Amino acid sequence: MRIIIYTGKGGVGKTSIAAASAHQLAAEGKRVIVLSTDAAHSLSDSFGLALTNEPTQVTDTLWAHEIDSLKETERHWGSITRWFSEFMQWAKLDDIGTEELMIFPGFEELFSLLKIKEHVESRKYDVIIVDCAPTGETLRLLSYPNLLKWWVQNIFPYERKLLKVARPIVKLTKGLDLPDDTTMDSLGQVVWELEELQKIVMDSTVTSIRMVLNPEKMVISEAKRALTHLNLYGFHTDAIIVNKVLPIEASEGYLSQWQKIHSEYEKEIEEHFRPLPILKAPLMDQEVIGKEMLVRLAEAAFSDRRCGAILYHGKVEEIKRTDTGFTLSIALPFVKKDQVKLNQRGEELTLQVGSYRRVITLPRILLNQQVQSAKFADGQLTICFIQQEEEQDGLATDREI
Repeated sequence: MRIIIYTGKGGVGKTSIAAASAHQLAAEGKRVIVLSTDAAHSLSDSFGLALTNEPTQVTDTLWAHEIDSLKETERHWGSITRWFSEFMQWAKLDDIGTEELMIFPGFEELFSLLKIKEHVESRKYDVIIVDCAPTGETLRLLSYPNLLKWWVQNIFPYERKLLKVARPIVKLTKGLDLPDDTTMDSLGQVVWELEELQKIVMDSTVTSIRMVLNPEKMVISEAKRALTHLNLYGFHTDAIIVNKVLPIEASEGYLSQWQKIHSEYEKEIEEHFRPLPILKAPLMDQEVIGKEMLVRLAEAAFSDRRCGAILYHGKVEEIKRTDTGFTLSIALPFVKKDQVKLNQRGEELTLQVGSYRRVITLPRILLNQQVQSAKFADGQLTICFIQQEEEQDGLATDREI
């Protein structure tokens, strides 16, 4: 099984690259499905076909699927929304839209991503290609399971116990039914499924994230931030695809200045994103719609590489044993030292980079280990652990970087 997730700033051409990759892999005889989890679908436009919320067969070994986020939200979140609707009626607030209040930002796209897990479990396909939401949305979606897992482990059990005690009292005195076990179980099931999805997406032997960008200043800046935060959450990026590059033929005439700008930014991309492979696709001479143009785009982008291979094997995180304990290293490119904050509380390590925060439950090998020091240099955060001399449960420790 192979999963390739394409993301990038809106308008860079990631849908075209995703569809082109799907055609190339299908031509190799693999059974491929390409999913669009972006609320603003354009996959059907790339294929020149009408797609639905069910997989549509494009060729003998290729299927495409534009996921209906509203249907997926109802399927996973419906029982919780229905209880909340009853609560709003009881509180005489039913003129306020229940759906708008209960669907948190990004949740609809998040439930769409659960289709990845379903297709993995079905074993119908050799390759799953995901045309994901623009970069900012993708980062938020990929970080959600980490936050929800913490909530389920630390808060959810106490809420369930409290509800069990309070339910009969509230029903008797207030006439309101608190969420029953079925509703609470469905909430727990959603979080469990998201956690399982995250394990699949974080497995670097299965899943790769590929960033699509154009040789433009704002796009490159966003891609640098995105790579930092993907590394922060432990996701494996295996390639940068520079799309819509002006060919050398454009060096004369109206586009000559743009071609010169592209050339300069191509050098910047090479400098900043190495050792990741830098793949390049030219601005095509016509719209990339339909099989013929998608095949041409794939041949240009992956001319000397196998599209389905893992194109880069670098480690985002690594644990090493030392003479005094262990070190945990995390690659954080494009980050300044003063943007990194670290805090340890018991078995949890909270790492914040700018406005993004990750709660890391320490692996078994680092249990009963305490952060001794942390160093950030050359885009690498190195955290040194030593054996705790005495029990310090609940004690929070901040470390200078």
